[in-house]
Formats: sequence, structure tokens, C-alpha cells
Amino acid sequence: MTLSADLLLHAYASGVFPMAESRDDPEVFWVDPKRRGILPLDGFRISRSLGKRLRRDDYEISVNRDFAGVVHGCADREETWINEEIFDRYLELHLMGFAHSLEVWMDGALVGGVYGVSLGAAFFGESMFSRRRDASKIALAYLVDRLNAGGYTLCDTQFITPHLASLGGKEISRARYRRLLAEALDQSGDFLSPAIPAPQSLLQRRTQTS
Repeated sequence: MTLSADLLLHAYASGVFPMAESRDDPEVFWVDPKRRGILPLDGFRISRSLGKRLRRDDYEISVNRDFAGVVHGCADREETWINEEIFDRYLELHLMGFAHSLEVWMDGALVGGVYGVSLGAAFFGESMFSRRRDASKIALAYLVDRLNAGGYTLCDTQFITPHLASLGGKEISRARYRRLLAEALDQSGDFLSPAIPAPQSLLQRRTQTS
């Protein structure tokens, strides 16, 4: 199957997403899980250890500075569903303004990040990576803060891993997901305007909403 940017956007709006069996497999298939992973934007958990890590402030956060680098980082593992076709289409969505990345830098190096697709007030988190301890958790903390500040109502994680569950992620039925998606698509989220907060501001906002 040949992907196009328009087909991808239609698929996300319909509640399905693409995957490949491996980086070397050119075939792409659609996934529509019976149980869908989401990260409730009012339920993100910052543990005491993560809060302490955030306060160290020995990292830099950026948005859309190195989208391709984040996708490459996510694909840089023994097994990945990101093949060349998927990489190219997400880069195209990024250039069109529909796909975004949030990066974590330490000592001038890209050490973690997350990327996804934005439609209406829904953010479809595609993948994240970490080259330093807790870098992906830092990325998620700043992502959730940005989505809340930008008026998003749905953060789709596709599936739930133990890592996501520890941060507040949960599974919901396909029917409930479709309802939340329809509501989110009727609203508008703004990924680019919110400022990147200082760690203490992020933690204070998280305390106020939890």
C-alpha cells in the first residue's frame, strides 16, 4: 500500500494508524485496536523522583527543532515499525504543519523526544525515545503541559506500555475512543503558541490540575 499525506490525515480522523512489520518491510498496514491507549491530560503522574529530575534543569527543551532527528531516534532500535515510507510521510506531515516533535537536549546533544500528529484538539503520539535516563519522561511531561496549555482534549498513545501506565496512561474501549476523538476533532488545539515553561512552573501547574 502506498501512503499519502492526505490518506494519513483521513486515517487518523477515522481512528486508525499505520505500522510496518519492520524497517526493512516496505508494506504498511492499518491498526485499529479494540483497546486504545490514551494519556489523560488531567491525569499525568509526576512521581517524586521525576519531579526531582525535572528540577535539576540540566536539559533544554525545544519544539520542532529536529523533527527528523526525533523520528530517527525512535526508529533506532532493534525492532521498529517505522520503515522508509512511514518516515517520509511523517516528514511530509511535519512540513505541512500537522506533525510535531518535542526534543530534549543535554550538553548540546539530542537525548530524547516524542513526536506525533495534531488534528483539531487531538494529539496522536506516535513514538518516543531516550538516550539518557528519564529523557523520554521529561519529554512527556513537557508534552502534556503543552497540550494542556494549547487546549487539547485527547492524547492518543495507541497502546499502553508499563512505562506509560506508570505515568497515568490507561486503556479505553474502541467505542469510547471514537467518541473522544469525535469531540476532539470538533475543537481546535494550538501546539505551537504555548511557551516552554521553566521546570518549577511546569510542576506548579501539574500540582494545580492533579
